[in-house]
Parts: sequence; structure tokens; C-alpha cells
Amino acid sequence: MRVNEKYSTLPAADRSVHIINICAIEDIGYLPSEGTLLNSLSVDPDAECKYGLYFRDGKRKVDYVLVYHHKRASGSRTLARRVQHSDAGLAARSARQDQPLPGKAGPVGAGEPEPPLDYHEDDKRFRREEYEGNLMEAGLELERDEDTKIHGVGFVKIHAPWNVLCREAEFLKLKMPTKKLYHINETRGLLKKINSVLQKMTDPIQPKVAEHRPQTTKRLSYPFSREKKHLFDLSDKDSFFDSKTRSTIVYEILKRTTCTKAKYSMGQGEGRKKDSALLSKRRKCGKYGITSLLANGVYSAAYPLHDGDYEGENVEFNDRKLLYEEWASYGVFYKYQPIDLVRKYFGEKIGLYFAWLGVYTQMLIPASMVGIIVFLYGWATVDENIPSMEMCDQRHNITMCPLCDKTCSYWKMSSACATARASHLFDNPATVFFSIFMALWAATFMEHWKRKQMRLNYRWDLTGFEEEEDHPRAEYEARVLEKSLRKESKSKEKRRHLPEEPANKWRQRVKTAMAGVKLTDKVKLTWKDRFPAYFTNLVSIIFMIAVTFAIVLGVIIYRISTAAALAMNSSPSVRSNIRVTVTATAVIINLVVIILLDEVYGCIARWLTKIEVPKTEKSFEERLIFKAFLLKFVNSYTPIFYVAFFKGRFVGRPGDYVYIFRSFRMEECAPGGCLMELCIQLSIIMLGKQLIQNNLFEIGIPKMKKFIRYLRLRHQSPSDHDEYVKKKQRYEVDYTLEPFAGLTPEYMEMIIQFGFVTLFVASFPLAPLFALLNNIIEIRLDAKKFITELRRPVAVRAKDIGIWYDILRGIGKLAVIINAFVISFTSDFIPRLVYLYMYSENGTMHGFVNHTLSSFNVSDFQNGTAPNDPLDLGYEVQICRYKDYREPPWSEHKYDVSKDFWAVLAARLAFVIVFQNLVMFMSDFVDWVIPDIPKDISQQMHKEKVLMVELFMREEQGKQQLLDTWMEKDRKKAEPFNNHSPTPPAPPDSPDFPGGAP
Repeated sequence: MRVNEKYSTLPAADRSVHIINICAIEDIGYLPSEGTLLNSLSVDPDAECKYGLYFRDGKRKVDYVLVYHHKRASGSRTLARRVQHSDAGLAARSARQDQPLPGKAGPVGAGEPEPPLDYHEDDKRFRREEYEGNLMEAGLELERDEDTKIHGVGFVKIHAPWNVLCREAEFLKLKMPTKKLYHINETRGLLKKINSVLQKMTDPIQPKVAEHRPQTTKRLSYPFSREKKHLFDLSDKDSFFDSKTRSTIVYEILKRTTCTKAKYSMGQGEGRKKDSALLSKRRKCGKYGITSLLANGVYSAAYPLHDGDYEGENVEFNDRKLLYEEWASYGVFYKYQPIDLVRKYFGEKIGLYFAWLGVYTQMLIPASMVGIIVFLYGWATVDENIPSMEMCDQRHNITMCPLCDKTCSYWKMSSACATARASHLFDNPATVFFSIFMALWAATFMEHWKRKQMRLNYRWDLTGFEEEEDHPRAEYEARVLEKSLRKESKSKEKRRHLPEEPANKWRQRVKTAMAGVKLTDKVKLTWKDRFPAYFTNLVSIIFMIAVTFAIVLGVIIYRISTAAALAMNSSPSVRSNIRVTVTATAVIINLVVIILLDEVYGCIARWLTKIEVPKTEKSFEERLIFKAFLLKFVNSYTPIFYVAFFKGRFVGRPGDYVYIFRSFRMEECAPGGCLMELCIQLSIIMLGKQLIQNNLFEIGIPKMKKFIRYLRLRHQSPSDHDEYVKKKQRYEVDYTLEPFAGLTPEYMEMIIQFGFVTLFVASFPLAPLFALLNNIIEIRLDAKKFITELRRPVAVRAKDIGIWYDILRGIGKLAVIINAFVISFTSDFIPRLVYLYMYSENGTMHGFVNHTLSSFNVSDFQNGTAPNDPLDLGYEVQICRYKDYREPPWSEHKYDVSKDFWAVLAARLAFVIVFQNLVMFMSDFVDWVIPDIPKDISQQMHKEKVLMVELFMREEQGKQQLLDTWMEKDRKKAEPFNNHSPTPPAPPDSPDFPGGAP
């Protein structure tokens, strides 16, 4: 019904006050309520309700909003009309719903012509009415608003009264602060002075938020109980449950409230044809309501409201505005995050993500500093590096074999001088130290996060929290229902062909009488039901990994063919920069393909997870994360793995090269090794993903979606001036925001970045620095997105980051192995050590370059592979050199692998084994030395338990004393009576006893 006369179509007599009785069941804690005032006339209702944050009475806060699409023409029939289509089983509920929900939507007059029947819309309306009736039975208070600026969209505002909040808080075992305060143990002596100095030094970078200040006292927390209300400070009931907790409680009710229990009859004629289809669709509502209703389009959205506006003039101060100023602004990038306020507003799960991101970013600071030192060391010693000096010395006049068949000619090694000098920046002894340091850094980071997580669990009262089994997903319920219906139909078919005996008839009557029991209670999906989905997953994942390998192979062919084409160019400058040109363009192609396939693989991973039909949301999320991570890991790192471990390994030798498709000769590494090319590949892919995918996409795509949604809503909005100038309600503004899609994309991009920082850090010491710079922007970017671009998520309690921690540990262990192989096989570190200690005549690196090069007689070229222009260098070449350990052409076993090759290979394998076991041992030692729970936190947790026991013991003693006092008073009252009556009372059968024997 419409409250304001301006929007009302009812007579003035009906525009007074609407009363709705919310039924309650006393046995399970539903407190009966008297008539609740839902609406009343006011001069400026929008101002009184703070533009949608409160109900029309301006007193009851909107805790949750349901959004649905409606057609005004067919949506104007009264509920009484719709109730007539329902079964008799709904009669009791229909009697309580004989009036529509209060708000601005109302029925049309009885004399208006009835619009044509829309069965699908009518079915959705029926389900909404049934569902909202069940919500009211659960104790929630609802108010509908269809008179909005958004055409065809209606809103149902939900408020949880005090008694419902108390009941649900007890059901959910929410820990709430009690009246009992205790002092937190503070450090003493030298540690106290150090902490005070650090606090003063870091005060300028602390956010100006009350929750972020160090606390000296803490309230004892205890799971809320209605029987122990006296333990809690209930002086201000409006603020006892904050908005985050209220929305969580309402969402729990929305999830467990059933959609409907009655069949829906569509009437006569054509309606009966659609009855079965609608009934089957209706049954997919599932056991738990809101997820099923959203999946079936009965409601288009469901979300809690933001606390208010975050910018603008005359904006009331709220947590959202405070977070925008102290957290989501780029101007505070140097400050700590107000994690406690983030948790208060968004819940523990999102709070833990930003806390983890903050710890990760802080830990990147020392890693970046060490990486810079390693890079500067390479820069400072580049002029003292003997191998690069020998390569740049033109007096050595080393002639190298052609890089491709026919079109490529012989070339001077000194032409690769720049590449050799640049390789030393990343391929020097310091990189081995840096690899060991980063392995220990990863272990320390994981331990530091575990300790930080325990501190947050203590501070957020999650120490005793255990995640309960989640409600089954709507899709799972639908599949289980389909399976149960198939079983039921098969059993009916069997019974139809069997002759019925009297005993069978009696048993059938019993089954019919118990038909109210749900068929899905004992039916579950087994591996046989999911086998087609599992097989599809396996085949699809293998196919997509094969697609990734095929694309990498295509890029390899591009590099080979492009290098051959550029070698035919007449320009000397083009021919001298073939390697740089081919490498840069190939990496850019790889980057574009990786970004595109990331989006495709994300969608495919979600589809593959959906067809598996996981039972709970947690199971769905874990399976999705595993598939998405596997596909994106392969997609992001396959080109890097190729350069690190495969390029130049299977080339062959001059006169006996390895060809792809018998046409393309495998490409070789530069004389300085493939480490420089690996560094270029890693840096461009890492920086490109961070800049384009993580930043531009996160900024651009939400803004583009918001703009498209704004244009669509503006096109659909009425052109009435009064409607246009009217200020939007809070729930209307939030509806135009982007829905929250979960934390998986946020974690995924950081995990992939963590892989870039740790897996190949031996080839790119500056990776932690670029990751640090990206994360400083990423934190504020994500914060701004959560505050300004997204609807407010439902707060979810969580005590850890879940499966992501296991993935991080796995990457940390894998990083040790990969860096061992990078140092051993990709860089020249091991060949240099072998030469220095086994082959050097004077104990220096002089002669190392010549030692790593083998000789080839140009007369041994295969037919059609020799250079077309053998005199390109100005002289005839008889012997050319190539990088490998092989016997010379004048040897008895010419071109066979030499003994030096086996010596270097043995040293490489030995280094891998020693490095891997040593670093693994050191990482495990760090894990063992650092305790998971800080000592002060374990002491505080023990202190809390002792205080809680003392509190209850004192309460029990008080009860016992009160009971003893009452008994003492009763005894004292009985004593005077006994003193004045010395004679014993007459027996019942004596004449003196009243009513006794005569």
C-alpha cells in the first residue's frame, strides 16, 4: 500500500496505519509480538528513513534487501486472487497474508479489467509471497517498495527485531563481548621501551581509526545466550549487534527458510499444459530458499546495505566514509591498513584477505632490498667479469656457426657483447645466495602469517570458532530431487507390474501416509552420478593444457621463422638486433595470449565445477580454486619453463641439427646462456600481467559495467520530472553497484605473483621490487573497489585463508626445486665452478669462453644447409665454433659428447641435490624454530579461560548464597510458629482435626 497521498490510489480512509501481526512459535524461541506499526503518514518520509537505511517509520533499520523484477500490468492483482490458485494446504498461511506487504506497492481497484495471465510471472509472484510469508513467520519484518526510480524493479526491505537477533545469535554461537573487562599483559623492561619507541616512530603511518589504536584492556567474550543476558552489556540494544552481524543473521534465516511446500495449480485450459513444467521448475526451489530463488530468477539480487554515502556534502559520518578516507584513498598508500575496521564492516573473511595481503606486502620490503643489492652487485662487477670481457674482446676473433640454415651467415662472438654484459647483472654468484635467501624468506613469510593469523583470531574472538557444515547448494538439492523422483517413478513402475497382495496394500497405505517426509533426506549423489562430470573435467583439463602447449609451440615456430626472415634483411642494424627483436615480440605475443586465456580458463573452470555439482559452497569454492589455479599456473608459466629448461637443450649440432616438422631448426641460446632471455620473458610477463590484468582490468571493467548499467537503467526509467529529481534510496543506489563475486580472483592474482617472485627469482632478482610496487597500488585499488564499486558482501566468519595457505606452501617448496635447476642448468654458474677448479691453469676464469665452445669443420655441413653467403665476414671460414661440449673434427670420435660434458652434468646434478636438501632443511628448521602461536597470545587465551571459569564460579556461588538466604528466611519464619505450638498437631483421623472423624 502506498503511504503518501501523492503516490496513493486508495481512498483517504484507507491511508492511515497498516498493522501486521508477526506470528511466533514459542517452543523454539519465536517470541510473540503484538501489532507492529509498519507505516505511518509523514511529511518527508525519505528524510525520516534516511533515504532507505530505515523503514518508513524511521526507527527500524534495514538489515537486508531483496530485489525482484515485476510487470506492473500483471503484478497488480491482489494476493487473495493468487491465493485462490494455491492448494488447500496453504489456507492457514494465506489467512495471514490476506494483505500485501506494507510499502508503496498496492493493488488496483476491483473494477479494473484483469490483465492477461502470465504464468511464469505469476509463479514467481506466488513463490515470493510464500517465501516472504515464511520469513515473517520466522520473526522478520518486511516492507515492500515498488515505487522506485528504477522501472520494473521492486525491493523488499527486511528488518530483524531484537528478539530474532538474540535467538539467531544463540543458534550461531556468536561470541559477544561481556561486561567483564580485563587488562592485557604488557611487555616490561627493555621490550616495553623498544615497543614505545617503535610506536612513536610509526605513529605517522598509522590510520586515524579508533579500532587501530593499541588496546590495554579487552572485554571477555562469550557465546551469546538468552539465559545469560545479564553477562552482556545490553544498555544500548541498537548498537549491541552491529550492521555486519545483523546482516549475517538475516542471511542465515534467508538461507534456511523454505521456498514452498505446496504444489501450484495453474487452473484450466492452457494453464494445465504448463502445469508440469512449472511444477518441475518450482520444485527446484530446493530445501533452502534464497540461493534457489536467486538461481531461478524469483529474486534478481539480495544484499545488505552500505552504511551510507562515502563522499559529498552534508554526508553523515559512518564506517564506509571513514574507510574511504583512511583506507581506500591513494593518498594514504604509505599507511597501515585499518584491518579491525575492515573486519567490522566486511566480516572476518575479507578482513583476513586484506591482512594477508598487508603481511605479504610488508615481507616484500626486505626481499626487495636484498634483490636490489644483488642487482647492484652485478652492475658493479660487470667490468671485472672475465668471461664477458673475453666475449667482448675483438682480438679473440672467434667465428661462430650460423644460427639458421642458408639465409644466416657466420658471425663474430663479439657482436653479442651487450647480451653477455647484461647477463652478468643476473647471472653472478650473488644470485645463488639470493635464491637461498628467498627460499628462507618464503618459509619465514608463512610462519609470520600464521602468527599474525593467531593474533587476529584472538583479537576477533575466533579462537574457539569451528566452521559448521554449510547448507547444501541449490543445484545440489535440485540434482538430488531429480534422482529421488527417478527412483520413485521406477519403483512405481515395478509395483504397477506386480500383483498387489493385502500386505502390500497395507504397506502402500503406510507409505502414502508418510508421503510428507522428503524423498531427498536419504538420497545422495555418489561417484557414479558424478562420473560423467569427472570424465568431462579430466578430458577438458588435458585438452586445455594441450592447447597451452600448442600455443607455446606456435610461438616457437614464430620465433624461428621470424629470425630466418630477418636474417635475409639487407640492413646491418636489423640483422645485428635479431635476438632482441624476436625475443621482445614473442614475449608480447605470449603476454597477450596469457591474458586472454586467463579469462577463458577462469570461465571454463567455473563451468567444470558447476557440472560436478558440489554439495556445499565451501566444496564448490575449493574445487573451483584448484581447477582455476592449475589452468592459470600452466598458462602463465609454460613459456617461462620452455626458456628456462628446454630452449637450447635439444638443438643438435652443426651438420646434424634437430628440426620441427622437418622445416624449422630448433633455436639456440645466446653465447652468454638463456638466463638473460629468461629474465626478459619473466619481467615482461610479470609486469604486463600486473599492469594490464591486475590494474587496468580491475579499474576499467567495473567502471564500464557500471556505466552500461547506468545507461540501461536511465533508458528504462520514467521521464516524469518528479521521479527524476527525487533522491534515490540507499537500496536503489546499491542495486546499481557490481555484485560481489568472491575473493577467488583477488587471491589468484596474488598467488600467481607469488609464483613469479619465488619460482624463478634466481633469474630476476628485481621481481620482489616490482611486486612490492604493484601491491602498494593493489591494496588501495582493491579497497576502493570494495568501498565504491561493489555491493556490500555478506559478512562471513573464517579463522584462516583456507586452501590458499596450502597452495602457498606448495609453491614455496616447488620454488626451491625450480631455482636449483635454474642455477644448475640455465645459468653458467656450475660450468664456471667446474672450469675454475678442474681445468683452469692459473686458478682464474681466463679461457672459460674458449673451453665452452666446440669446433666444427664447415665442410661437414649437410647439403642445402650451408650459408648462401660464406664470405659475409670478408674472409673464407674453415672452422666455426658453437656452444657445446663435443669432440673436435680432428678427433677420432669427432662431434661426440666429450668427457667435459659428463663432468659438468655430474656437477649440476650434485648441486641440485645438495641445494635442494640444504634449503629444505633450513626452511623446515625455520618452521620449527618459530612457534605458530605467539607466547603472549597463548598466555592471554589461557587467562581468558581462567577468567571465564572464575566468572561462572562466582555466579554459581552467588546463586547458592541466594538460595541459602531464602532457606534461612523460611526456617526463621517457621521457628516462631513452632515455639507457639508446643503440642503436636492432631492426627487427621482425630476429632480435633478439621474434617477429621466425628
